[in-house]
This record gives sequence, structure tokens and C-alpha cells, in this order.
Amino acid sequence: MSTSASIGLRDLLAERFPLRPEQFDALQQHYDLLRRWNRVLNLTSIEDVKEAAERHYGESLFLAAYLPAGALGIVDLGSGAGFPGFPVAVARPDAMVALVESHQRKAVFLREASRGMVNVRVLARRAESVAERFDWAVSRAVSYQDLGRSLARLAPAAALLTGAEPPPEILGFRWDEPVRLPWGKQRFLRIGYRCFT
Repeated sequence: MSTSASIGLRDLLAERFPLRPEQFDALQQHYDLLRRWNRVLNLTSIEDVKEAAERHYGESLFLAAYLPAGALGIVDLGSGAGFPGFPVAVARPDAMVALVESHQRKAVFLREASRGMVNVRVLARRAESVAERFDWAVSRAVSYQDLGRSLARLAPAAALLTGAEPPPEILGFRWDEPVRLPWGKQRFLRIGYRCFT
């Protein structure tokens, strides 16, 4: 493990996110494992620690801060390498987080990365085949078309990390004003609530 990478990730996150030492340790372990697995399994194109801290961990922790307090059931649709669900689970130990990932090798990575985390489950299947219901759905870098197949069925509230394009009406949600992310010009957090009409 690179000492500079270890210091860098914690230092880059600590100023903005007041996490406990064990939470930073969990994020660092995830990052170290991600870097190792990324050599053989394309989990992310981002390898620079500063960019990873901002785009992967920072955006996910920013989303976690917008979720309501209390014990929540959260589903991360298309979790990939664990974003945003893994950092959300670290930041919110009171929440139960299901990481949904249909790519089997990525699901194996997620199981390894979340070993020992009692508030994380990995569902190695497509979101369309998930029968449970959750309080919140979260997602990052998943197309609106793909989200449209399951989002409204799985949760009455959603928090999406997106680009500039607004979510379409077909998702069946009423969206609050987008929140611009502190990093990048065209990155937004979109909070929405299912329409019941």
C-alpha cells in the first residue's frame, strides 16, 4: 500500500466530510482493494487518488449527507465498484444498503470489499429481478433508460448522481431542484419522490 495514496485519500476527504477514523479506514481499504482488482477487472478508469477521492468517494459521501436521518433501507442500482452505495453504507451505519450489480465478477469484488460490513448486502442480479422494496434508491452513472425499468418499483425516493441532462418524466418521479456537486461543472445530485398519480 502506498503511504502517499493512504494519506491522500483521507486528507482529501477529511476537510469536507467529518467521518470517524474507522470510517476513513473502511474507505481506504475499499480504495486499496479497488486499485488491486482494477489491474485485472475493469472497475474504473479513474486511478489518480485525487480524482478518485472527488469523483468516487466525495460524490458518494455528498449524496449520503442529503439522505434523511434514521434507519433506512437503501438500494444502489448498478453499483459497479460500489459507488455510491459503499461509501453511503460507511457514512450511514444506521442504514441497510443493498448493492445491486448484475456483472458477476464485479459482484464478487463487492462481496470482498464489503466483507465484515454488517449493513451491506450484495445482490448479484439485474435490478428488474429484485423483489424487495426499499426506502431510497441511489445510483451513479446508470442511464435513465436502465433506471426506468425498476426505479419507481423499488423505492418511493431516489438520489441520483448525474450529468447535466435532467431525469425524464418516464421515471415517474417529481424532482427537486438539482444540487450542483462541488467537483466538476456538469455534475449534479438529483433528489426525487415517486409520483402517485
